[in-house]
Amino acid sequence: MIKQNKYFQSLKDFLSSQLQTNTDLHIQLSGNQIGAEGASGLGSGLASCINLSNLTLNLYDEGASGLGSGLASCINLSNLILDLCENQIGAEGASGLGSGLASCINLSNLTLYLRSNQIGAEGASGLGSGLATCINLSNLTLNLYDNQIGAEGASGLGSGLASCINLSNLTLNLQYNQIGDEGASGLGSGLARCINLSNLTLDLSGNQIGAEDASGLGSGLASCINLSNLTLYLRSNQIGAECASGLGSGLASCINLSNLTLDLSDNQIGAEGASGLGSGLASCINLSNLTLDLRYNQIGAEGASGLGSGLASCINLSNLTLYLRYNQIGAEGASGLGSGLASCINLSNLTLDLSGNQIGAEDASGLGSGLASCINLSNLTLYLRYKQLIYFRL
Repeated sequence: MIKQNKYFQSLKDFLSSQLQTNTDLHIQLSGNQIGAEGASGLGSGLASCINLSNLTLNLYDEGASGLGSGLASCINLSNLILDLCENQIGAEGASGLGSGLASCINLSNLTLYLRSNQIGAEGASGLGSGLATCINLSNLTLNLYDNQIGAEGASGLGSGLASCINLSNLTLNLQYNQIGDEGASGLGSGLARCINLSNLTLDLSGNQIGAEDASGLGSGLASCINLSNLTLYLRSNQIGAECASGLGSGLASCINLSNLTLDLSDNQIGAEGASGLGSGLASCINLSNLTLDLRYNQIGAEGASGLGSGLASCINLSNLTLYLRYNQIGAEGASGLGSGLASCINLSNLTLDLSGNQIGAEDASGLGSGLASCINLSNLTLYLRYKQLIYFRL
């Protein structure tokens, strides 16, 4: 059968097409206000596309709950992109969508944008149940930003992901969902089963994580031993020393990591947490690219020195970006950090933000001594005071 690549901007045009011949579809209905009845009609139309293998659907409108039923009939789908942001689909719509996806057992690539839909815990759990059946998924992008899913929803989603054992690439955005420690741990438990993950991007910013114990997240990452690329956003939570150290312990098991971006800005990890994180990074000996954001964490001189000690073991680092703004590290902390960086002899690009840390020109001498050992540096960007930038191209 010859593939028919078709693009529709009108629901009427789509429904009047030869539905059974459609194999590759892009349906763009943004701003068309098709309503609940139209969405159900869209679902019915998709149900007739029995040969569909690739679908991209953009729908910014209310009433998308009928889509799941239609997708359930598209059993040959291998690639699906579905954008339902700000559609107020709620728990019922998300669960219905999950039920439909459960029948798409041949899906290998799935992208779901469900931002700001008020799906709640029930909707997230229902969606997770549907994903659990998609055992052939290798690439998943799921955006549930601002959906009030809570701890129960995050745990339910994690349970579903636990069955997706063939996942190699996962991008999950759960910003501002109030998942807390319990939800983060539940999600970590699910990720622990995804042992084939090589690329993971996880955004849990603004979720009240770390107030008590979120060690389950670190434990989950510890099982993802095949990870080579990890991006983890945890900014603006309540992560303290214990949680940060637990996260470090988890990273210590990710020995195949080559690229790591970790954002813990605006938390409360302190000196102990920074040192624990450094200890974990010390085991990531294959790291070549590291971006670490610890702004506003009060790590002090001890924390900066502990972090430096950990980085000293990352001898294969070639690109390093450290944001340590406003951490009260002082001259002693800058020197300790410099001592650690002295061992990173393969560094070629370094960006270091130490502004707002009470480090004067004379106080930076210890840092300078350490950097002097980085003989392969070609680009150095150094912030020492607010609005002061020192840039070297060596």
